[in-house]
Amino acid sequence: KFRIKAPIFVARQLQKHTVGLAWNEVSRRYVDTEPEFYFPDTWRAKADNVKQGSSLEEVQLDDNDPLWINQTLEANLNLYNYLINMGTCAEQARMILPQNTMTEWIWSGSLAAFARVVKLRTDSHSQYETGLVAHGIKYHLDNLFPVSTKALLTYD
Repeated sequence: KFRIKAPIFVARQLQKHTVGLAWNEVSRRYVDTEPEFYFPDTWRAKADNVKQGSSLEEVQLDDNDPLWINQTLEANLNLYNYLINMGTCAEQARMILPQNTMTEWIWSGSLAAFARVVKLRTDSHSQYETGLVAHGIKYHLDNLFPVSTKALLTYD
């Protein structure tokens, strides 16, 4: 069982793994904590050789780009808080929050299921941010079940 905190766009990629796993996500319908947002340290370029995905090449943003990105997120957060303060139900107010809003979930499952997640999501073709979560899971599997994890990750 893992408690994971990641941006919504990462959670939606990982949520596709269903066999042998159960997912219980915190809902903004029921929490009143201030939303948190994820920001990458660098912005990656689109990969040339695939339909989707990114390369390791960093995109150089104009000096004003980070400012308007932050302003956009701040405006979304202000609108969300305004709607809540005006009495709008949280299940509707949350719809204006962006995909980089952080979410949390409890992920329960078998060792084999988590090994499959690790194997697929630590692959070089996986999204970087999703791979970070998978590497975190692998770290714990390696420490708790080193023999089984090694066997599950080397088996094809």
